[in-house]
Amino acid sequence: MQEAIHVLTVDDSASMRALLGAALTSRGYVVTQAEDGIAALEWLESENNNVDVIVTDINMPRLDGFGLIERLRAQPRFRDFPIIVLSTESCNEKKARASGATGWIVKPFEADKLNMALRRVTH
Repeated sequence: MQEAIHVLTVDDSASMRALLGAALTSRGYVVTQAEDGIAALEWLESENNNVDVIVTDINMPRLDGFGLIERLRAQPRFRDFPIIVLSTESCNEKKARASGATGWIVKPFEADKLNMALRRVTH
């Protein structure tokens, strides 16, 4: 049996975190959640915290998605790591890709499309 894919979702909206958590856990993913880029970095830097893919929003307090991607890409551990941006702002897709995002999904997301994107970048 294949081990479950561990996803870190990063979004300042509690309702979006709840939607993501429900959509992903119902499809067999292990989900950890952070409310912004700083919380995500702190969790990732903690001992033994490993994930297979990160799904991040762009507009967040303290550290936005672009800043999170930039800081992650500066670390050898995350240089080629799958990071998917999930945002309401479709106009920022080129900027997200330029910052190092692996993929882009526009909110509101369709759970099946998110699932397909996660499977594509983790296999």
